[in-house]
Amino acid sequence: MAFTEQRVGRDGVTYYRGRYKRPDGKYGTVLGSDGRAVRYPTKRIALREAREAEHEANAAAGRGRWVAPEVERTTLRAFILGPGGTGVDEGWLAAQDLAASSEQSYGHYIKRILDTDFADDPIADIDGAAIDAWEKREKQRGAGSSAGTYRRVLHLILEDAVEQSLRTTNPAKKRRNRGRRAGRSTARGPERKITTALGLLLIAERAAILAGRDDEFVETVMTGYTGMRWGEGVGLEPEYVREESIQIEWQLYELDSGELVRCPPKDDSYRTIDSPRFLTRLLREQIARSPSPCACHGLRYVYRGRAGRGVERPSLATVARAASVSTGTVSNVLNRPDRVRAATRQRVEQAIADLGYAPGGAGGPEAAHWRRSGHAAWIWTPAVSGWYPKKAPRDARPVPLLAEPWPGVPARGRGAAARATASWAPIQTGMTRHGRRHAHRALMEQLGTPKVLMDERMGHADSSMSARYSHVTAPMRQALVAGLTELWETSLVARLAMWPTSPVPALERLLREREAARNSKIVSQPPPQRGRKAAGIAVTSAVP
Repeated sequence: MAFTEQRVGRDGVTYYRGRYKRPDGKYGTVLGSDGRAVRYPTKRIALREAREAEHEANAAAGRGRWVAPEVERTTLRAFILGPGGTGVDEGWLAAQDLAASSEQSYGHYIKRILDTDFADDPIADIDGAAIDAWEKREKQRGAGSSAGTYRRVLHLILEDAVEQSLRTTNPAKKRRNRGRRAGRSTARGPERKITTALGLLLIAERAAILAGRDDEFVETVMTGYTGMRWGEGVGLEPEYVREESIQIEWQLYELDSGELVRCPPKDDSYRTIDSPRFLTRLLREQIARSPSPCACHGLRYVYRGRAGRGVERPSLATVARAASVSTGTVSNVLNRPDRVRAATRQRVEQAIADLGYAPGGAGGPEAAHWRRSGHAAWIWTPAVSGWYPKKAPRDARPVPLLAEPWPGVPARGRGAAARATASWAPIQTGMTRHGRRHAHRALMEQLGTPKVLMDERMGHADSSMSARYSHVTAPMRQALVAGLTELWETSLVARLAMWPTSPVPALERLLREREAARNSKIVSQPPPQRGRKAAGIAVTSAVP
């Protein structure tokens, strides 16, 4: 029942407030757009507004859309981060149970959401038009598919706000079959670059040459023939390498801080990957070379992030000593050269050139694991494209090579470019490490592998009805392993035809074995019959 209250302000002026009974049984006050009680000059006006507010509240409650005014004014920022604005132990973000990798990703998404024009608006006032305009701006800025991710996270946040009665509907919900149909095709991302089995072998050889050890050769081959994710490969522990399979139980996820977190694989995609015999052999030999447990986790891993024996690479500290500066100054020259005086910068750059220092390249003795950026810049990109990417203070440049032994050995140290006699042609420019997973999927498609086995191997979940009635059988696994082995053998034959030797020890052994197997193949034929003499001696000939 609506009624009024007479009040006297601090200025001595009498005013009236409208009061009404809310659907939750409590009594509310008529509020303005600023969330404050409205001061009416007369009792009649106050009573009329109170009755109207009570009628609207009851009507909204009847439709299931009534929200208490005190919670209706909660801003999006306060809901996400809590009243203190920190997101620590309060707010929506703190209430989420996330893995370390997801927590970092959500942090990036939340930052973009809190940069919106409506972040400080009450949740009840946010409308779909504002969200649509924000998503459109993000796409125009080149965010592409990321804009859709930001909106999906905002949808999740506002859905929880609806459940907590902060508003009645979710304005981030997209209505289907609206907008331009042409926009569906233009929203596609760039085509993923892949390569063939031979391309994978050549990339693996180059990666090992750049790193000066076999680790990168084995890792590249393993990923290309298993479809493992980067973190799953870096975090592979020897105990999960079996005779005929690889067990995916953990990954090492690199946070923005540089910390490598041991956590379950993405989307809890635990799985067993069937391993061809050639891959199992490479992995067993790699495990025999792997070092003692790392200091960061106290565990032993299949792959290392430091240089192999006989490959001594200068460290940041070595450059600092040579230039008579601190390691921080060297870091500034590499990443923020404008902060360093010209004379000091030239001295540091000269020391870098003299020592042949490669920032992040091939790892140093103190590094237990590869870092994404270092591996991409100094191993993967030059291996697939033949060029080092642009990285301060140097521009993009071709890998300087000494032409012999084929396919070339990187020239290092001062004047490397002048001493170079060759450079690599690109194998697949623009192919990323993740492209190896796409390449593996393409190889399986080429072999006619059933989708259910491909999904299992890649760690993908298919919730369709047809997938429920699809099952992996032993003959399927055997056919896939046999097909992958044939592709591997064919690529080795093709590589041997290019050049008979390799500076990579692991590949050199494989080529020698392949050559010996080729030369040992014989064809037996019975000799022609002469009188009563039976064909008892076979004539052999080598098959090229």
